[in-house]
Amino acid sequence: MKYFGTDGFRGVANEGLNVEHAFLIGRFVGWYYGARLGRKARILIGKDTRRSSYMFEAAITSGIVASGADAYTLHVVPTPGLCYEVVDGDFDCGAMITASHNPYQDNGIKLVNSSGYKMDEEVLELVEQYIDGEIDVPLATGDAIGCTVDYIEGRNRYIGHLIASANFSLQGVRVGLDCANGAASSVAKPVFDALGADVYVVNNAPSGFNINVNCGSTHIQELQNYVVRNHLDVGFAYDGDADRCLAVDENGHVVDGDLILYVCGRYLHKYGRLAKDTVVPTVMSNYGLFKAFEELGIHCETTAVGDRFVYACMREHGYTLGGEQSGHIIFGELETTGDGIMTSLRLMEAAHRQGCGHECPGGVGSLAEGRRVPGWQRPRARACVGHRAAGARARRGAGGRTVSRGQPHRARGPQALHRGAISNWPTAGARPWPFFRIQPFPRMQRS
Repeated sequence: MKYFGTDGFRGVANEGLNVEHAFLIGRFVGWYYGARLGRKARILIGKDTRRSSYMFEAAITSGIVASGADAYTLHVVPTPGLCYEVVDGDFDCGAMITASHNPYQDNGIKLVNSSGYKMDEEVLELVEQYIDGEIDVPLATGDAIGCTVDYIEGRNRYIGHLIASANFSLQGVRVGLDCANGAASSVAKPVFDALGADVYVVNNAPSGFNINVNCGSTHIQELQNYVVRNHLDVGFAYDGDADRCLAVDENGHVVDGDLILYVCGRYLHKYGRLAKDTVVPTVMSNYGLFKAFEELGIHCETTAVGDRFVYACMREHGYTLGGEQSGHIIFGELETTGDGIMTSLRLMEAAHRQGCGHECPGGVGSLAEGRRVPGWQRPRARACVGHRAAGARARRGAGGRTVSRGQPHRARGPQALHRGAISNWPTAGARPWPFFRIQPFPRMQRS
């Protein structure tokens, strides 16, 4: 597709993605859903905290009402909050304005259908044709013009949904939150406050320019130091639109997406809640994760990198848990996309219910890198990964694997993001890997 990639229409604000694009997207979806349904469409809009999100919100809202649909604005809300409320509020579709973990200069528009899933490619292709002037869409006139509704209640309903999903108390538990100066800033703390936790928050003062800047899940070091310095029990870091989460234990050790998958997968399996005894990781997950699940009798259904591929596999086969090392974790019984705050709650639930420490392989010889390189340098990058893999195998035993891949980076022009991952599992005589321990919190009481 020309404009829409796996994460929507992304680009540097007013360069790759401009206000005219946003207006035209609003114009088309407002007309399309109204024409298809034979009535005035209801479309939900959310945004993150980037300065440019406000102008894109105004532009897409104008396009929607000009085509005869009603636009409901959630204002600042996590991406999973928009996906939840599209379904819960019976909307015809939704538009989320965000560039997730990217810097503030970037932005994007992600369209979802009435089921909270990414909009079908057939519809996105029609949107692209309209942007390119290949389709004509009429303007609404008279009383057919749509209206704009301030729908802040939708965000409150999402907060209520998160609280209601937790059947435990966090009374007395000291929790640190890094909101990345993004969409979690107005949502995460009220959820943990309602559950009784002693909440300590950093990076929850958005300026429009500080989203993801040396904070959040892409810069976890600040939360690690903050948790240790303040003697907290646990910490959670989100990205700009709060669809991913990484955790930190009381000693400042990072719990990445693979470890979260292990803890939650083991917990759900123990209580018979893991559908078909299967977890859905990606090819970039640590090799030790697959071995650890194998020892528990849990099957892994591996997908390509990207939460859309994870969820597509889960939806097709009826699985209930999947995710990525980056912290995109999907609990299929509760959501249609990764939800950082929901992931925090599910990890706390696992610690609460187990009654004993969780041991999971945290130092399983993993090395993962993502470097932006020109296309002509990719063979050299692959060779570098292969060289480092050979060294790792020599030091740590023969078991393991190497993954090396390149992918287009749409928002940054003619470059590619090259990712490499090396992971090993100890063989006989090799040095054993340390284990990461997630302790339950004795102060957590059943509600």
